Amino acid sequence: MAKRRTYGEACGIPRALDRVGERWSLMIVRELVLGPKRFTDIRAALPGLSPDILAQRLRDLEEAGVMTREVLPPPAASKVYELTEWGHELEPVLIALGRWGARAPGPPADACMSFDSHILSLLTLFDAEVAGDFETELQLRLDGRDFRSEVRDGKLEIVLGTVAEPDATVTGTADAVVAIAHCRRELDEAVKSGDVAIDGDTAAVKRFLGLFPLPEPAPQPEPAAEPEPVG
Repeated sequence: MAKRRTYGEACGIPRALDRVGERWSLMIVRELVLGPKRFTDIRAALPGLSPDILAQRLRDLEEAGVMTREVLPPPAASKVYELTEWGHELEPVLIALGRWGARAPGPPADACMSFDSHILSLLTLFDAEVAGDFETELQLRLDGRDFRSEVRDGKLEIVLGTVAEPDATVTGTADAVVAIAHCRRELDEAVKSGDVAIDGDTAAVKRFLGLFPLPEPAPQPEPAAEPEPVG
């Protein structure tokens, strides 16, 4: 077995990178923030990751104490991977990193996002100042999965589960809902097309989907000037 690389420093930053700094490690952590997944689920969410590298990263993260591997009881009896309590402490780190990265130049038109990254993008771009004193509790039913979403006291919570008496239920694809939140689609158009359905307080849903403004792009360096011809 190859010896794991290390920065060999006492600072907490390199000690963290020793554990989650390998390529794909934080992407795997991202896919486990919302709950446990099977190997095949993680593989499907990260199509650019080979099975061999995924298996190695899972072993590394398990050895580092970031995640655990469990076997579900019968009849499922399949292995799932889930974050440890310490691993879940990476969630705000991922959110902060996502906010920072959202200011980078835009991705190519064919760039993909996993289901979980759609959900986490809402947590990433939530603007407490825009929310102000707005409060709501919504049922988000995205791609057949139920999430309880609550805005209260300038904070957003999105977790798996159902709401007994939501202000509204939003049903549709994660891609469509996030596209509206990111101002790439209009809510009325998405409802008209059937990609999104609202049962309940439409005004609350519109206000909710306006709480995720895209940040100002970071300044980019000017292109290097062409060298003057010689002679």
